[in-house]
Amino acid sequence: MSKKTTHKNTDASDVVLPPPALKSENIEAALGFIEARWGELERSNSEDKDTLIGLPHPYFAPSTSGSNSIKQDEIHYWDTYFIVRGLLGTKREDQAYEQADNLLHLLRRFGVVPAANRFHATSRSHPPMLTSLLMDLYDWGGNKEWLAPRMELAKEEYRSVWRGSRHPHWREVFKGLSRHYDVNELDALAECESGWEYTTRFSGKALQHIPIDLNSLLYKCEMDFMRSALISGKPKEAQEWQKAAKERKEAIDTYLWNQNAGFYFDYNYCTGRSSNVWSLASYYSLWTGLASEEQAARMAEHIDKFEYNGGLVPALEYPAVSEHQPAQWSYPNGLAPLHLVVIEGLAKYGYESIAERVARRWLKTNLDSFMRKGDFFDKYNVVDISSEPKEGLYPTEKGYAWTNAVFSVLAREYRQSLS
Repeated sequence: MSKKTTHKNTDASDVVLPPPALKSENIEAALGFIEARWGELERSNSEDKDTLIGLPHPYFAPSTSGSNSIKQDEIHYWDTYFIVRGLLGTKREDQAYEQADNLLHLLRRFGVVPAANRFHATSRSHPPMLTSLLMDLYDWGGNKEWLAPRMELAKEEYRSVWRGSRHPHWREVFKGLSRHYDVNELDALAECESGWEYTTRFSGKALQHIPIDLNSLLYKCEMDFMRSALISGKPKEAQEWQKAAKERKEAIDTYLWNQNAGFYFDYNYCTGRSSNVWSLASYYSLWTGLASEEQAARMAEHIDKFEYNGGLVPALEYPAVSEHQPAQWSYPNGLAPLHLVVIEGLAKYGYESIAERVARRWLKTNLDSFMRKGDFFDKYNVVDISSEPKEGLYPTEKGYAWTNAVFSVLAREYRQSLS
């Protein structure tokens, strides 16, 4: 593969090499470490204590080392989806189902799944992964009696929070499409709800943007509700959800799809202009099944814009990160959840060879770091794998749960072809 042409400057780190082989003994050592690490991440807190909200079941904190040396003892909403994926198929499988009920407990109490079980985090949510979590658990070993009441709760959140049109859930703002929000009506906190804190995607104006990943996830919510209605023997309701999903896709394609570029972009509904930031958020359209076959084909052609020897960057080098608000969800960093979304999205549309290539790069980056440092981290420098990642608002954190989980999922999925 030739040097990249999407960056102003190129050097040796821009030359993307063939995907590496991985030693099976190192993979097994890492998987054993991760299995043991869950015990260090586990927390139990059944009652409210100071700012921490009690939960009915033990849960998993995001890391063993907190931001700015503050220990993290809370559950994080969208982190939990990826953590559960890592627990399935292990000795802790039963706890995967408990994590879903922890989130539903918060939903019953606050009318929203907050970003974390901290009282100050109830002002916002996180990317809506709840229906994806419930359907994955159903597919793994649930039944319709388990699924039905939980999906009814998820419908309440979908309607009141993600399609809310007034404060405190003023998210649906443009042509049936939604933005991220926070009850304080602050751009920075709305950006925190996106999970990308912080990023070049929104230019510091998250409240003005219709994000492609959020609306792709809401499309998936609607399709999940359709499927759960069919499971419950409610074909008429299923048709209604299918219609809602179809209407959302039409609006997304009208305002967020750029036919000339062959790519989805976030849309600033206040200015009526698309963002100029190429980001991996667009590949949620593949992971959720929103993209057409033709759209997926064009997006698959753009993977090389993001791909380096260590994996994928969340967004391209330009526009550059502001010195006043460093963005860790941008070049040159790579983060686990985006890799899983992109890899599984590409594979869903039949681009298995690209998916495996990206998986190999990401697993190799994780594995090499683990062999050197004896741990997994929240982010890695995928452009120059010999260098540290670029820190944003938060320093690099170790023992990171969703990195552990995604490594486990991908290592199991590609185990037969890695060495």
